[in-house]
Parts: sequence; structure tokens; C-alpha cells
Amino acid sequence: MNEGGSVGGAVKRRKVIVIALTLALAVLLLFALLTVSMLGLTAGSGSASKRVVVDVKSGSSVSEIGSQLTSANVVPNAIAFKLYSRITSAGPFQAGKYELNTSQSVPSAIRALSRGPQISYRILALPPGLTIAEIAERVGSLRSMSSAAFLEVVASGSIRSKYQPEGNSSLEGLTWPDTYYISEQEDEAAVLKRIVDRFDSEILRMKIDEQASAQGKSVYEITTLASLIQGESRLDEDRPLISGVIANRMRLGMLLQIDATLLYARGDRGPLTSEDFARPGPYNSYKSLGLPPTPIMTVTAPSLIAALTPAEIPYLYYVLYEKNGKHKFATTYAEHLANIEDARRRGVL
Repeated sequence: MNEGGSVGGAVKRRKVIVIALTLALAVLLLFALLTVSMLGLTAGSGSASKRVVVDVKSGSSVSEIGSQLTSANVVPNAIAFKLYSRITSAGPFQAGKYELNTSQSVPSAIRALSRGPQISYRILALPPGLTIAEIAERVGSLRSMSSAAFLEVVASGSIRSKYQPEGNSSLEGLTWPDTYYISEQEDEAAVLKRIVDRFDSEILRMKIDEQASAQGKSVYEITTLASLIQGESRLDEDRPLISGVIANRMRLGMLLQIDATLLYARGDRGPLTSEDFARPGPYNSYKSLGLPPTPIMTVTAPSLIAALTPAEIPYLYYVLYEKNGKHKFATTYAEHLANIEDARRRGVL
């Protein structure tokens, strides 16, 4: 057998295959470049170039940014932008505001985006369950921002939610929890307007107003109830159950006895004391019947939905029962006391 000749032939065949694949890849790359060029690689023609500010949102894909640039007349074609980005391995691009020109070439726009935004952001993280005072603290921690100035705008009444009752001056609970990117040009009033407008838009998007109206209730009433649910529950699965307990207690004319209202009245989140339970006022749900006069914190969509759709249950009591935040529910006070004792024995309380 001529093994040497056989091996040599195999090597030659592999070389031919590699060369063929390389040529094919080169042809495909050339075709892609030509396609991109035909679709608008070069700068667009027409009216004189103008400066525009393009706001790239966090999490935007290359395709979405290409569409955004096309809509702003920065690049001639979104497909060209996407293809050229892929060919040159450009992206992902940072969120932020970019000063660009209309009728730019795709490569020029990509170079500008690769340098990062010209208008920097300050990040404002607002998790669910914050009060206005706590939001003010977070705003005050931002560069060139003041918590006192933020609270002054709140108190001025110049910014209101469309769901804020007439004559009501409190924005408590009427802002939306999320992470916001605040530009250097925005002041405390602009921040407040953004988070209040976002609340209004989320209520509209989820049709909370329509559902509340169908039940003969206002959005404000549902938001107040949702804030109690938000303050009492850690797990979404418990929210409809806690809502059901609140609904049962209100129907029977019982005190709600919600610890979160006492914490709100005191203004911090430390352990409750006997003085907290004895303190008079509309936010002491151990002494005052019904809902408090305002929401007590910001809410999430699951809490709003739970407020609208309480679980149909016989329970009147609940207690934190697991360290992961799970509650245990009871129909009688004796059952409730037994659940409390069990939770204490296991070190949950």
C-alpha cells in the first residue's frame, strides 16, 4: 500500500477545502459590504445637516438603535446600520444622550456611538416600597441634587398626579418604582415630574382606572390599599391573600391592624414599640378604622392587581411564618396565636 501517497492526497484535499471556504467567506463579506453600501453606508443627501440629540434607552438592541437613528434622519437606513455593526463587531452601545448630525454615514454614526454618550446620566434607583421622604434622600444623593429642594417641589403642589384627589396635597405613593437615568440638565422638579408621570402612565397602561371605576372605587383608593399590601408582603403569591384579609376585616368593621401603617406614622423602619401601638392618629390602624388617608409607600403592579382582586378566603389574620417572607393565615384568633408561637419557636419572629 502507498500510505504516503494517500496521506499526501488527504492533506491536499484539506488545503483545497480551506481555500474554498476562505474564498466563499470573502465573497460573502464582500457581498455584505456591497449590500450595506447600497442600503446607505454613505451619508445621505438632501437638506443641510443639523445637530440632533438622540436618547438611547438602557437595554436597546443594535436593531432598535438603528431604527431610532433612521427615524431621527441620522442614518439613511436601519438595515445598513445593523449589518455594518455586525460586520465590524460594533456594539452594544451605552445608554445615554448623543449629539449627532442628520444625514451621517453609517460608519460615522457608529464611531460616535462607540465613544459613548456626550450627555452623562446620574442613576436614581427607586425600589418599591419607598416613601416620599426616602425618595427625597435618594434624590439628594445624586450629584448637584438636594433632598430639601426635592421636598420643596413636592410641597409646592406644582406637580400633581392625574389620580390625585381634588384638594389632596400628598404625592405619597403616586410615583413609580424603577431605575431612572437623570441627565445633568434635569433638576429636582424634572425628576419629580418624571416619576409622577410614570405612575400615571403605568396606571393607564394596566387599565387600573377602568377596573377601579367598575368596582365603584377610585385609583387613589386602590393605590392606598395596594400600599398596605406592599408594606405587609414580601412575596407576590401572598399579596392576593393579604388583600383578602384586609377586605374581610373591612367588611366586618374590624380594625386593619397593619404594622406598616405604624412604621409610616413613626417615619422609620425600626422595630415597633408599645408607644407606636398607642400613638393616636389616622395612620394607626390599630386604633383607626378603615384605610389611612393616603398611601404609605410606592407600589408594584402585583400589589395593585391584588388590591383589585382580593382572594376569596375566610382568613382574618396572618403572620410572617418563613424566613423567605412567606406568611401563614388563620381564620380564628386562637389559630393566629398558635401560628405566632410556632414562628417564634422556629426563630422567624
